[in-house]
Amino acid sequence: MIKLVGIIIQEGESLDKALKRFKKKYEQAGILREFKRRTFYTPPSVKKRK
Repeated sequence: MIKLVGIIIQEGESLDKALKRFKKKYEQAGILREFKRRTFYTPPSVKKRK
């Protein structure tokens, strides 16, 4: 499942505030957590054995 996070920047809102809101939504959606859970590092020695 693909999750998309987006925000609408209000008129007169600073870029820093908008970025902070985006980061908060991103963390609440758990996108990075899910990405880390699904990916893992395979050492070269294990790749050779396979």
